[in-house]
Amino acid sequence: MDTIAYTVREVPKWNPINVCSYHLQEAGATPVQELAYALATAIGVLDAVRDSGKVEPHELPAVVGRISFFVNAGIRFVEETCKMRAFTRLWDRITAERYGVEDPKLRRFRYGVQVNSLGLTEEQPENNVPRIVLEALGVILSRHARARAIQLPAWNEALGLPRPWDQQWSLRVQQILAYETDLLEYGDLFDGSPVVEQKTTELADAAWAELEDVLDMGGAFEAVDELKARLVASQAERVRRIETGELTVVGVNSFTGTEPSPLLAGDGAASILKVDPAVEAELRADVQAWRARRDQQAVTRALDELRRAADDESVNVMPATVALAHAGGTTGEWAAALREVFGEYRAPTGVSGGVGHRGTEMAATISRARAMAERSGGPPRLLVAKPGLDGHSNGAEQIAVAARDAGFEVVYQGIRLTPAQIAAAARDEDVDVVGISILSGSHLELVPEVVDRLRAAGVDAPVVVGGIIPPEDAEVLKGKGVAAVYTPKDYELTHIVDDLLALAEQHRVGAA
Repeated sequence: MDTIAYTVREVPKWNPINVCSYHLQEAGATPVQELAYALATAIGVLDAVRDSGKVEPHELPAVVGRISFFVNAGIRFVEETCKMRAFTRLWDRITAERYGVEDPKLRRFRYGVQVNSLGLTEEQPENNVPRIVLEALGVILSRHARARAIQLPAWNEALGLPRPWDQQWSLRVQQILAYETDLLEYGDLFDGSPVVEQKTTELADAAWAELEDVLDMGGAFEAVDELKARLVASQAERVRRIETGELTVVGVNSFTGTEPSPLLAGDGAASILKVDPAVEAELRADVQAWRARRDQQAVTRALDELRRAADDESVNVMPATVALAHAGGTTGEWAAALREVFGEYRAPTGVSGGVGHRGTEMAATISRARAMAERSGGPPRLLVAKPGLDGHSNGAEQIAVAARDAGFEVVYQGIRLTPAQIAAAARDEDVDVVGISILSGSHLELVPEVVDRLRAAGVDAPVVVGGIIPPEDAEVLKGKGVAAVYTPKDYELTHIVDDLLALAEQHRVGAA
């Protein structure tokens, strides 16, 4: 609220917030859920600003006009195009009816887009290029629902970090679409299409019903636990359909035969970016030098003023934030000061509400897990842990759901845990297996530290790791004591959970 109120008055060319629906689709949202939950979030934000007393009633239309969105575009081209047309239709209705905005320009649905990363595959990664192009077209061709900014992922993001050349390729795709083709020279290509109109109306009506359901629960913020559980359940169903072949993914569960790819010459190690560890050391030294040069007393005073502003609901924290920046404060110091006042939010995991429905596929594993429980006095126990700063929790959540469906007792405390917190949880919960999910690229630093802390805490449970981990890095991790490494190509969760149960059985026998 403070950022929006401040920037509307003081920074007229700055959009203070992107309401992000991108992560909803990445978490498994259906188009209807993506529409409804994003719009519910925007309503929650605007209602809070309106009711805060920090903007005048006559300023609200300007606030509405400064709200932008960051959305996702998936592989189902027609459905995604209609989803964006539904977004524009519903946002115009909400801004007019709920907030009384009369100026059509201020009611525009303004959005940027990152096309879908969830569908990028490690197998036959060259197939990701046509996927990316098709997804970009879904937010370009309908002029009345066209993105204002596009960013495209790289073809090899399921393998590791993209190199500058890979990023350039994605940029060239955009430039070819914009400057070589005639796609931007005409009006809306879908106006008058009965198919598009019918699908758009279908999505808009279903999304409006879902939105009303969320609002009846109090709104997006009040209903976040329920919404997260619904997303986890939707993602579990998507993953199950890929496993069973109901949902075709070319190169993954169908058309898997392939010629050697020249893009993956040798072992493929040269096709991704390898970050020199010296870069981290240089950045640490840079922060230390910055702190040594600044006026520490001025920083201390600015931090004290920030805490006072945060502790008074009638005061906007933005002036104190700007003053801290001018004094030389760092983002970490700013965030730490706010945590002292507000505490730290831990998001719901949604796992307790997700059901994978894998009873048939997992029948043998379920039977073994029950036998283990009867034989050794309790079900196999799995700790699913996410260290580091990445917020990509989908893989961890789906492993947790699948393991629970198989009969595991699952401990999952959410994202951004420290190695010390993970080791303490494994010790206190007396787990049989520790599963680490990591997609931040910092697996070579964080995983060995977790393993060392586990052993120091007396935890001898085997450790497995999942994430975007190059083969040579996987061998390094195994050399550090990791029992198994899983990457995006390992999409059959039934097999992974069966492996986890075998490790749990071995551990339980060894502990007997």
